[in-house]
This record gives sequence, structure tokens and C-alpha cells, in this order.
Amino acid sequence: MPTIKDLAKEADLAVGTVSRVLNNRGYISEETRNKVYSAMKRIGYSPNTFAQGLSKKKMDCIAVIVPHITHPYFAKMISRLEKEASRKGYKVIIFNSSGDAARESDELLRYQSSFISGALLFSADISAEDLMSFRIPLVLVEREPVGNAVSIQCDNVTGGRLAAEHLIKKGCRELIAISSINTADMPGDDRSNEFVRVCSENGAGVRRYNADPEQYLSLNYHEMIRQALDENPGCDGIFATSDLIAAQVIQECNKKGLRIPEDIKLVGFDDVELAKLTYPTITTVHQPISEIAEAAIETIEKLNEGKTVPRKIVLPVTLIERGSA
Repeated sequence: MPTIKDLAKEADLAVGTVSRVLNNRGYISEETRNKVYSAMKRIGYSPNTFAQGLSKKKMDCIAVIVPHITHPYFAKMISRLEKEASRKGYKVIIFNSSGDAARESDELLRYQSSFISGALLFSADISAEDLMSFRIPLVLVEREPVGNAVSIQCDNVTGGRLAAEHLIKKGCRELIAISSINTADMPGDDRSNEFVRVCSENGAGVRRYNADPEQYLSLNYHEMIRQALDENPGCDGIFATSDLIAAQVIQECNKKGLRIPEDIKLVGFDDVELAKLTYPTITTVHQPISEIAEAAIETIEKLNEGKTVPRKIVLPVTLIERGSA
């Protein structure tokens, strides 16, 4: 098996220079980087990531803990995180917790005893007390900051307001908010909270329906949607706090012979690919998923470098108007 010395000889470079390329450390010109990569292909050199991690006491890996991998939001987020991490020279480890707080805590403990660069947590399940016990660079996405952990969020309040204002502007007066879950005082709760506030402030009728944990974990909101439609026959506008819920609203309305947007106007949240695949396409609040991914990886990097970072980062949202409202 070729060694780093063999690689340096083949690339006609110093071993130290080749090491910097392999470890993505310090300034390296594109010409030098390409020389190393070309030499790697010619001699079949493969770096030993584990050995590199042991020598540096850091694995250049970032753990991403999510409650779902099939949810369109998390699928898109993971894709963006992997792309951004790769650009910065990191690898990504994905852990699907299925909403199990004990498994999430165990996984964070495992990372803490390794040389991992940091972790991104997309979960409300681990208690604040447990989170404060971890001593690795930790970024919480869509959760308020805890201890030394940094929080990155989208502007959920503005998102809820934009949805309410748009539906009211379209003439809706009897509205429903359907939320994925509202049990842990999370930033995402502000979407429906602000929606209800703006509707009430403008004299519109509004009711809110929150999914239970089982519905959230199964990603099946059909029963709750049917209940909301049955209990509100005069409903003319619905705000779904995710595009996944909005797509299921379209299905349930079709079953009842309710036309979107003629009978009921609909606004979702996230702006994932699913929003463009339904009929009608979904008017939705666009989450800056790419920007969240960039900010998350950059924050982990800065924390490892001992730099000061904001305790909470809130990124803007916009309304994307399509066929459903």
C-alpha cells in the first residue's frame, strides 16, 4: 500500500505540503492540490482517515442527529449539509434517532469520547439539563440555545405572519392552522402562534390543530386533517406548518370534493421539492435551508478554532406564491 512519502515523491512535493493538502490545513494553491490528487489516482493512494484523526486528535467529522431521514425537510437539509461539509473538508455522520431522547443522548456521549469536530442536533427530545452536560461543539437547529450550544433558526415568527397576511389578503375569513407538533416550546411553534395572532388581530376566525407525537413520528397527519375539515365546514383558508402536511391537506380536500384554491386556499412552510410536485403546487414559506446548512458548518468550524460566535442566529424567510393560494 502506498505511503504518504510515496505520494509526495510521485507529486514531486514535500511530505509536509502533501500532508496539508490531505488534511485541508493552511493555504494550498489549486495547482498544488491538483498535483496531489492526480498523484493519488496514479499510485492508488487512499488516506487513512482514522489514523489522521488519531494523530490530530480530531476526526474532521460532523455528526448530524435528526428525528427523521424520510421527511422532505430533513432529506433536503442533510443533502445541503453534506455538500457544505465536503466543501470545508469535513465528513458527515448521520444518525436517525426516531425521536428517541435516550438514543440521542447516548449518541452525543459517544461523540464526546471521540475526536469528532462537533454535532448538529435537530431535536426537541433531549432535555436542557442533559444538553448542558455535553462538552463538544454543538449546534441546535430550530431550538433555543442551551448552555454552550449555539442555536440556528429560521424566522418562524415572520413566516407565520406572512402566511396569515397572504391568506387574509386572498379573502379568507375562517382559517385553520395545522401544526406538526406543539409540545416543547420550540421556535417552530412560533409559526402557528403568530399565524393565530395575526388572524385574530384582523378579525378573522381561526382554530389551531396540533399533531401528537405519534403522528409527528409517523409523518401521517391525515386523521388530524380530516378532523379539522369536519369540525370547520366553513373553512376557506389553511396554514400547514410544513409542506408535507400541506400535501396531505390537498389529498384530504380532494377526497371531500373541496377544491384548492377555489374553496380553500392553502399555505405551507419549508419550500422543499414536494411543494412543486403536488397539484396544485403549494404556496409556501421558503426556509433558507442552504443558508442554515452553511451557517451550521461554519459555526462548528469557528467553535473548534476558539472564535466567538453568536449565541443565536436567525435567518430570514420569504413567501413563495404558487397555485394553492
